[in-house]
Amino acid sequence: MTFKRLAIAFSIAVFLLYAGLILSIFYFCKGNLFLATLLSARTLFSIKLSLFTATVVTVMSVFFAIPSAYALSRYKFFGRQIIDTTLELPMIVSPVALGALILIFFNTPVGGLFQEGGVRIVFTVYGILLAQFVTTVGIATRLIKAAMDEIPQQYEQVAKTLGASPLKAFFTVVLPLSKRGIIASGVLTWAKALGEFGATITVAGSMALKTETLPIAIFMRLANADIEGTAVLVLIIIGLGLGTLYGVKFFAGKRTYV
Repeated sequence: MTFKRLAIAFSIAVFLLYAGLILSIFYFCKGNLFLATLLSARTLFSIKLSLFTATVVTVMSVFFAIPSAYALSRYKFFGRQIIDTTLELPMIVSPVALGALILIFFNTPVGGLFQEGGVRIVFTVYGILLAQFVTTVGIATRLIKAAMDEIPQQYEQVAKTLGASPLKAFFTVVLPLSKRGIIASGVLTWAKALGEFGATITVAGSMALKTETLPIAIFMRLANADIEGTAVLVLIIIGLGLGTLYGVKFFAGKRTYV
């Protein structure tokens, strides 16, 4: 067997693993049950809440990630390595631990000032947004930084020699050239936020028709031994996530094979 065939065989094996897991869902998804679960008020609320929070958090994360990524990619300053390493926190610490960190913060004197200011975070939609933001902004910054690292700095230097200010060079050179990376980061951030569970349930709880996102709804169904309902919700979130990722790749004109 050639190396090419061996490599393809491994990729197919990984695909079959996930495909088998996804196909097993359909054993429990009967037609009437699927529609009844999908159209229930609780499920529709969870879908709307998940789509809303994932979209808002994506905008927030990318907004903070773009300038942060540019600073880490282009400038050398005190503490740069520490900041760069800290961005890995969402990837090395479990989401539950991140949620616990948020709760611990709001139990400190500084965190208490935010609570006393009238904006409640814990057990509210704001808690969902904060939990998802904490778990995604570091990843978004890392992905955008990787895209900006690929852009030669000489391009900006040429723009500056032609009279462009650093800000104008950023908007006319760096942003257009890193557009694909920013879009890819936004899509992956959205998918990550959509499926976020650990930090969200730790900070916002699992109150039906209030803070119950799709991942939390799946957990609650499973906790009540409702395998059929769980299967339907899992199929919905997989459809939303994979459908969005595939749609972006399709409209971006990316080919999935040669």
